[in-house]
Amino acid sequence: MSQLTDDLPEGAATISGLADILAPRLSIVFCGINPAATAAISGKHFSSPSNRFWRTLHLAGFTPTQITPEQGDSVLDYGYGLTTAVARPARQASDLTRLELVQSAGVLQAKIETYRPVVLAFLGKAAYGAISGKKDMPWGRQDHRFGGAIVWVLPNPSGLNRAFPLVRLVSAYRELRDALDAGETGRAFD
Repeated sequence: MSQLTDDLPEGAATISGLADILAPRLSIVFCGINPAATAAISGKHFSSPSNRFWRTLHLAGFTPTQITPEQGDSVLDYGYGLTTAVARPARQASDLTRLELVQSAGVLQAKIETYRPVVLAFLGKAAYGAISGKKDMPWGRQDHRFGGAIVWVLPNPSGLNRAFPLVRLVSAYRELRDALDAGETGRAFD
């Protein structure tokens, strides 16, 4: 885990990264770029009131009720996990360097090879773009696997991502949910 420097509020400069929520053979591991400062301080994924991850997950049909950050571990009950590409918390993902993203590939790949999820869903294009070396990619399913998992790129649910209002986030996430449902009958995932 990495240490924070001066990009957090005073008195929080030694907060470490955020613990993964993972188990073997999950359907999906959602991969954030890095922990937000608020998540690192609280110890809970997507804990900022402006982050729309939990609401989007519910509205897209992944969970029957909206999970709170305090209930984050319950995603395992639905076959999902949470991790980040880079362990170092920061106020914004844009505070990370491209080199940090590229260097994160080995650790992330080892996690995915160990836990063997069906899908690795990157939340935003930045981490997958840096790791894969692709400058541009479509949203959704990608042509290449990572650590044996099918790669899917979803819009980042951060409240700072104004390009994706909630309705567009839900639609993008629902595409993955629908593909997963179809895959259970052998149509979407090979």
